[in-house]
Amino acid sequence: MKAVRLHSFGGPEVLVYEDAPKPQIKAGEVLVRVHAIGLNPPDWYLRDGYKMLPPEWQPEIRLPAIPGTDISGTVAAVAGDVQGFVVGDAVYAMVRFPAGLAGESSAYADYVAVPASELARKPAGIDHVHAAAAPMSLLTAWQFLIDPGHDAPNPLQPARHRPVPLEGRTVLVNGAAGGVGHLAVQLAKWRGARVIAVASAGHEAFLRDIGADEFVDYGSTPPEDILRDLDLVIDTVGGPAAGRFLRTLKRGGALFPVFPLGFNGSEEAGQRGVTISTTQVRSSGAQLAEIAPLLDKGTIRLGIDSRFPLAEARRAHERAAAGHIRGKIVLIVMPEGNAG
Repeated sequence: MKAVRLHSFGGPEVLVYEDAPKPQIKAGEVLVRVHAIGLNPPDWYLRDGYKMLPPEWQPEIRLPAIPGTDISGTVAAVAGDVQGFVVGDAVYAMVRFPAGLAGESSAYADYVAVPASELARKPAGIDHVHAAAAPMSLLTAWQFLIDPGHDAPNPLQPARHRPVPLEGRTVLVNGAAGGVGHLAVQLAKWRGARVIAVASAGHEAFLRDIGADEFVDYGSTPPEDILRDLDLVIDTVGGPAAGRFLRTLKRGGALFPVFPLGFNGSEEAGQRGVTISTTQVRSSGAQLAEIAPLLDKGTIRLGIDSRFPLAEARRAHERAAAGHIRGKIVLIVMPEGNAG
């Protein structure tokens, strides 16, 4: 089969489109013929050797490695012990995350072996491009805002992450036009929240179209200078700067940094009576199946920033590095007209 692999760490130039062994399925697995692949930050973290993590957290990566986690495609083969899927089924998944973050997810390829528990039927109302764009970003927003869906220990904090009530509450989404952000806007709105979207000016029309009640252009007005008495901030950018949103929250409110590394506002949060909570997104076929009707009916819509052939994965990563992404970047393996 064809795949995109890296033989060394670095920038987009290390991504090589080449022949690679076709995976062999094991017990409990399904072989998927990939039609489209959604890009996510862990793809470039892997490509770079996870240099953004502290050395003690950096996984050992065996090269060559195939990046990627998010796929949509059709079932090509099913292990003998797997029930619920047959050859020809249209499916989508986030593959082996975080278990495979060292390169075992291997989504940038013609074929991927997927644990059946991580697989769900593709929503009939969307194509493979939009289905591939969904898994990691949508599961992240879902597990932060609606239901974690698992009892695995949280590697980022001692307590289990717990979503907060959304109906009738005021929710700010920072980084609202990005992959997780534009889905968090829609989920919060679906659950009855008043949603304030923070992004750059060019995304205002897009965000209002998908449900944002208010919009703040961070380039002209820092949101932390004008907003107060919020119930929840979900900061999809996160990092050390997430602490600036503490002043926007009412006592009893919550701040959910999606990327918590570097956050150092815990003492201030305690003084303000604000809860800080985060979690690690995890693969879940059951949750993708639960969410599928929302995608099928158009209740939740995927924004597609750009599309590239799998052979041009380098260009896709260059687009990601340029920033200001609206929705998701997708790699095309099989054009829809040839998808079968």
